[in-house]
Amino acid sequence: MSTLSTDVIVDLQYGDCGKGKIAHHLCKEGLYTHVLRYNGGANAGHTIFHKEKKFITHQIPAGVFFGIKSVVGSGCVLDPVQFFAELEMLKEGGVETQDKIFVAENVHVITDAHREEDKREGLRIGTTGRGNGPAYREKYGRTGVRASDVPELKPYLINLYEEWYKRDDVRVLAEGAQGFGLDIDWGDYPYVTSSHCTAAGALLNGLSPRSLKDVWGVAKVYETYVGSKKFQPEDEVLNKIGDVGEEFGATTGRRRQVNWMNMQTLERAVRMNGVTRIVFNKVDVLRTVGAWAVYDDNKKVEFKNGEDMQAFVSERLKSMGILPEHIYFSESKDKI
Repeated sequence: MSTLSTDVIVDLQYGDCGKGKIAHHLCKEGLYTHVLRYNGGANAGHTIFHKEKKFITHQIPAGVFFGIKSVVGSGCVLDPVQFFAELEMLKEGGVETQDKIFVAENVHVITDAHREEDKREGLRIGTTGRGNGPAYREKYGRTGVRASDVPELKPYLINLYEEWYKRDDVRVLAEGAQGFGLDIDWGDYPYVTSSHCTAAGALLNGLSPRSLKDVWGVAKVYETYVGSKKFQPEDEVLNKIGDVGEEFGATTGRRRQVNWMNMQTLERAVRMNGVTRIVFNKVDVLRTVGAWAVYDDNKKVEFKNGEDMQAFVSERLKSMGILPEHIYFSESKDKI
């Protein structure tokens, strides 16, 4: 009888929190048979350092760096042009991709027309213009093109039901794109993406709720956002955080707006995603700047040092049921 277990990585803020770093670390541990990208498309980017080389992948999951089956799931939309460009980039970087990268046969495809439309219409809310919104619209309008309709993708196609339930000992790491604050249902609408950026969104790729084990929540110790809405207050310290943190989008290169971490927003994301383990990235950025603060109940709470801030955040997470040993504060240079 087949067995299936699933761990999920979910961004608790607005994307760009370091999901790729966590996925890369977990893949290295040899715990998984598959890595699944469960939402989004070429509008997201994972920056991964592997064997001293820097890779930016927009659609292909991190498992490929460790020879793990890497699947673009049915919750995604796929740009074939970007997909084949990434395959070439990985091969040139010395990463073996043969029989390691797969595409769910029912993934919907981004076309040239989708990209052109998104470049025009996406300006209103500051999307990446990569065609995601129009592709998802046609998916739900039942007029879209699926991967099974594209001959060039045939060698990569996979049936997710057979993959998850017709094999023994299937262990899936589901890695998400964007972040909870951009989720189509739970984000700050209309300044959102077109897909489900939640742990529940991972299950929409044919995974049983009974298979769910750990949910890894990923955040920064401050918040960043790329898009058209006003997010960053006038504060030179926040500008400095953006400079030190090198806050530029992996997909567009746009400068990210910066703000202090909001505890109520974090709590909402942790609870609604069922987070069991949480990683806060870029602790060193605030130390370099010499400023530590969060928003709590609409008030700015400042701390004398990083240790005091971490203790405050950890105590709040403990009240949400997250064990202290499952809370990690990570520096930019850390592997996790």
